[in-house]
Amino acid sequence: MDITVEKSKPLKGIIEIPSDKSITHRAFMFSALTKGKCEITNFSKGADCMSTLKIIENLGCSIEYINDKKLIINAENALKAPTKKLDCGNSGTTTRLIMGILAGQDFNTELFGDESLSKRPMKRVITPLELMGAEFIHNNYKLPIAIKGKTLNGIDYISPLASAQVKSCILLAGLNAEGETSFTEPNKSRNHTELMLQAMGADITTSKNKVIIKKSKLNPIETIVCGDISSAAFFMAAGLIIPNSEITITNVGINETRSGIIDVLKSMNADIELLNERIISNEKIADIKVRYSQLKSTKIEGEIIPRLIDELPIIAVAATQAEGTTIIKDAQDLRNKETDRIKAITTELNKLGAEIKETPDGLIINGRTELKGNCEIECYHDHRIAMSTYIAGLICKKPIKINEFQWVNISFPEFLSLVNKITC
Repeated sequence: MDITVEKSKPLKGIIEIPSDKSITHRAFMFSALTKGKCEITNFSKGADCMSTLKIIENLGCSIEYINDKKLIINAENALKAPTKKLDCGNSGTTTRLIMGILAGQDFNTELFGDESLSKRPMKRVITPLELMGAEFIHNNYKLPIAIKGKTLNGIDYISPLASAQVKSCILLAGLNAEGETSFTEPNKSRNHTELMLQAMGADITTSKNKVIIKKSKLNPIETIVCGDISSAAFFMAAGLIIPNSEITITNVGINETRSGIIDVLKSMNADIELLNERIISNEKIADIKVRYSQLKSTKIEGEIIPRLIDELPIIAVAATQAEGTTIIKDAQDLRNKETDRIKAITTELNKLGAEIKETPDGLIINGRTELKGNCEIECYHDHRIAMSTYIAGLICKKPIKINEFQWVNISFPEFLSLVNKITC
């Protein structure tokens, strides 16, 4: 689906953002480990999360939909050997986390994915899992990957990178491993796994950047999933850069390991206000009000990067409208996402008239620049590049065409309807 994006009128109104994908993935997978029934409300319907749900169903869980926002996962007959290969679709989270669960089972499985996912590196999880005794068959650490179920042993693993996916994979393997498993990372990555495992009764402790887990059984719980700050980020940026805009985004998760974008935008002189802060299902939530702002440049590097890694493409769009030079460093892992996001966002924003240069580990963005448009944009099969360039298109002088925009359905099928809802 190719679409045309034109310069927008001010954005006004209130929207509720779709459900958090990271929490939904975990709620689905962890429920499969309980041997009981778990109720999940406000789950994400994005294609990635549906890949996870289908996999746990193939592993013996039964799924009962109460309505379009609530389902029950019955894991009384899970986990058991699947009758076919498991399709991870486009989801790196599904792949890496489920590998931690499957590595220690008493049966064999095989994972595969789409063309994009099959290019993504899995060595970062295979290496520590092999240290625990896991066994895999793969082609240069990429999908398809066969997993031979083995008895695992705990390890003390020091990760070279801060990654919630790697951390979660090893903690899930540790749930079913003999002895104690610890995971230490250079900076603290998102901690949804730790919070949910604690709520489900796992023997898990955290101290700064280190997490320790022991073999545990999980208890069934009810989970209410909050809105996804990574999805809210596109509307936060739009509200800040489209003149005379003022929008409120309700029910957004503001977990401190995910809220780096709020800190960065505030450092750029953004008018952002957090309202109605509360705790739901062990997660901190708020409503976020944003108003059009005269943004200033900033420098983004170091320990904040894991807190906003997925938001860097849309931050780059906002930085084109900030006075001065914005520098992003220490973000080399952006090159290992659905596409090389550093190269992709540089290429496409330069087409629009931005002054942006890629570095080995980040971006240099000179602002404030007028985005001209009048060109065709590629999204590289990447939902975040598609939505980031769409927001850029809303401030372009002339219309732009985005090819294959349907990739937004991977994470945010409601995106266009919400944009239309708040366009004056």
